[in-house]
Amino acid sequence: MNGLSLSELCCLFCCPPCPGKIAAKLAFLPPEPTYSLIADETGSKYTLHLNERAEWQYTQKELEKIEVFMTRTDKGKRIACMFVRCSPNARFTLLFSHGNAVDLGQMSSFYIGLGSRINCNVFSYDYSGYGYSTGKPSEKNLYSDIDAAWQTLRTRYGISPENIILYGQSIGTVPTIDLASRYEVGAVILHSPLMSGMRVAFPDTKRTWFFDAFPSIDKVPRVTSPVLVIHGTDDEVIDFSHGLAIYDRCPRAVDPLWVEGAGHNDVELYGQYLERLKRFVSVELVN
Repeated sequence: MNGLSLSELCCLFCCPPCPGKIAAKLAFLPPEPTYSLIADETGSKYTLHLNERAEWQYTQKELEKIEVFMTRTDKGKRIACMFVRCSPNARFTLLFSHGNAVDLGQMSSFYIGLGSRINCNVFSYDYSGYGYSTGKPSEKNLYSDIDAAWQTLRTRYGISPENIILYGQSIGTVPTIDLASRYEVGAVILHSPLMSGMRVAFPDTKRTWFFDAFPSIDKVPRVTSPVLVIHGTDDEVIDFSHGLAIYDRCPRAVDPLWVEGAGHNDVELYGQYLERLKRFVSVELVN
């Protein structure tokens, strides 16, 4: 038995939830937008305007390092994209899929700080229904959103796959693993990954049901790039066991970072977080 109660089992088999409902229940909490994109007269060039909820920590000089624009997904949604030029001599660009309940405005200060410290540029995007992106958040849209971001990064900036590091945090590990299972890239970073939606909702679930959402555990064995897994041992949202299981299934996993005592939202505050990323990017990937 997989640890589900009789009533839960009856509910699952008599009226199994569709993946979209699992996804919506578990995952999507778009915040009130913390930014807007102001178009020029041509409608093609945008200026980023952050409101006070974005909690911007830098000066106008750093703000000028950020380029913003809209791109279209294959599902017809328009998603907001952000390219942060953190370092003039960066070899790698992070394609960053952020966590839940944040948008590009809130993440902008973090991207500047992270990229400048580990010598990477950062490209990010808002999921459908987040920030300035149109549509509604859904599992299918997550996959088409990252596809659009990937194609845009490749064509608009001419960055080759071996110089792209896919970075997914929390719910962002879902589209990251999906993309990495289909394309070979420079590397993949999975920060607080989840095995699947059902395994978050019902921790004793031992297999992937046909109605499960976000089945990352079944896709990660197809990831051929080097993978760094990061997880807090006291994660109260996505249990540490998810990080361990994902790590075990990665064909080319490097030494993981298990942050003792860290929860879901504070891993970045520990000194070993930046140290491990620096070593991965500037030593392990280069050698």
